[in-house]
Amino acid sequence: METLNTRCCIAGGGPAGMMLGYLLARAGVDVVVLEKHTDFLRDFRGDTIHPSTLQVMQELGLLDAFLSRPHDKAHRVRVSISGTDAVVADFSGLRTACKYIAMMPQWEFLDFLRDHASIWPNFRLLLGAEAVDVVEDGGRIRGVRVQAEGGPLTVMADLVVGADGRRSRLREAARLTVRNLGAPIDVLWMRLPVMPGDPVESGGHVNTGHFLAMIYRGDYWQCAYVIPKGGIEAVQARGLDAFRAEIASVAPWLAARTQAIRGWDDVKLLSVTVDRLERWWKPGLLCIGDAAHAMSPIGGVGINLAIQDAVAAANILAAPLADAGVTPEQLTPLLAQVERRRLFPTRVTQAAQLAIQNRFLTPVLDGERRDRIDAPWPVRMLNRWPALRVVPAYAVGIGVRPEHVRSPGFN
Repeated sequence: METLNTRCCIAGGGPAGMMLGYLLARAGVDVVVLEKHTDFLRDFRGDTIHPSTLQVMQELGLLDAFLSRPHDKAHRVRVSISGTDAVVADFSGLRTACKYIAMMPQWEFLDFLRDHASIWPNFRLLLGAEAVDVVEDGGRIRGVRVQAEGGPLTVMADLVVGADGRRSRLREAARLTVRNLGAPIDVLWMRLPVMPGDPVESGGHVNTGHFLAMIYRGDYWQCAYVIPKGGIEAVQARGLDAFRAEIASVAPWLAARTQAIRGWDDVKLLSVTVDRLERWWKPGLLCIGDAAHAMSPIGGVGINLAIQDAVAAANILAAPLADAGVTPEQLTPLLAQVERRRLFPTRVTQAAQLAIQNRFLTPVLDGERRDRIDAPWPVRMLNRWPALRVVPAYAVGIGVRPEHVRSPGFN
């Protein structure tokens, strides 16, 4: 079995893993990133790049190059509740480099990070390589066992970072305790075509028993239809025509477009999970992103929270990892420091998501028992006083305790 040795091994080539890999390589750290797929080309993954992430790109001197990639801009978020329209977030008042959300396919984002990380010879990305177990000795994680296209592989590292998502194999292998916070919803993802005369703003549509979120992607709508947890079988049992009719009932102007849903293969299920590790680390291992805290899709904040984790981890760990005189044992208290830095914003964000799920979405999905869904009082306030729209824009676009790049670099 082949063995590789590196200073830091990152399991997972998603937003958290690739951003951390880039930041560490930029600081002179020898880093290996493992990605189980052979490319990044997968649909219906988080592609809402918020102003906080765009600010990070500016601080890295990469913003112009990043925005040269295909993307759309969302300056406002609009919602329609029982036919009444309201703008619930306006990013134009934010004090950031970019006063909008960039809608960019995740593969473009990850390809961009790969391309810029690869200029450093101390960065290695292994595609088709999945970390499936940890190498543990004396209570310390020393590396990972990998299933790779070329055969089994062991990567030994002074630090292993689990960035392998909400179904993290590393956190399971390391026996880290997961606290399930509950999620009463699932989401069905689909594409619907854009037609002449369509509005070009992303937003949501709410009606009795139905919630549909829509992201404008230029030539198509990326749609998220919210259903009760475990409700996919009931939806399919009602039939495809009934499903198309449900979509049209919440947004009647979509009726003709629903014929683009030719079969259930065009509808992808996202089983929503909201959880958090009781402790994000053990000696030799740190979990970040969804591996540490799976987020609800509400607000599209998951990818951006993961990137904030990566920036914080690099700020704390890059310089010590770049110093060959710092031992693995000396890194251990720094792992706890990363968790302390990121735990508060994670808790606040998840609490807000759970409140929206339980106080708004669950009553909406039960709304077939009611004649009408009325706009909640916060939405009515935002309609009456437009200046307040910067508050939800800040909460979604910047978030709690935003991170700024302080790790060393050699651009």
